Amino acid sequence: MSITDRKNKEKLEMRKRILDAARKIFLQKGYESTSMRNIASEIDYSAGTIYFHFKDKSEIFHELHKEGFRLLLSQMKILDSVAQPFERLKAVGRVFIKFAQDNKDYYNLMFLVEESTSNSTEQGGFQIAKEAINHLSGIIKECQNEGRFKDMDIEYLTFMILSSVHGICALFCKDRTVSFENKTNEELMQKGYDCFVSLLEKG
Repeated sequence: MSITDRKNKEKLEMRKRILDAARKIFLQKGYESTSMRNIASEIDYSAGTIYFHFKDKSEIFHELHKEGFRLLLSQMKILDSVAQPFERLKAVGRVFIKFAQDNKDYYNLMFLVEESTSNSTEQGGFQIAKEAINHLSGIIKECQNEGRFKDMDIEYLTFMILSSVHGICALFCKDRTVSFENKTNEELMQKGYDCFVSLLEKG
């Protein structure tokens, strides 16, 4: 391995350490209470080292946000090979729920940890989130072209489906399912989604 290759590898490894530490701190403290110093302390480095890789905590937050959506979108796109649009739509919902179950930290950062101020829309940081929504909307449009969801506005329907599936995931990720004492999280999420799909099938 050349010196340049080794330096690039070390840089990528350091970025990963910073992002892993930041994910933990953002979830513990929230966006407002997290500082570059907090993140640096987590990995026993100076804040100056963190600034060498990221200009501020907003850039770190956006990178974590993009990482999560890239992972989610890659899993959703695996289903592009499913020919029947409505079957693909149902499968996408299950993938979304499984993603939340397997990646609770990412899910919380992507959807539930709030970043204040106008920074949340800067630098194209949320463009990939829009790409994921457009992907879902495209599947719904295909379903409509085959005769489902007639006369329904695609944007409203996309919002409704996303909100419903997100609600299932958010209740799980924030441990708000304890009121359902006789059901496990797995049962609530799977069977709850099946009930939602039954309503879509009637639409």
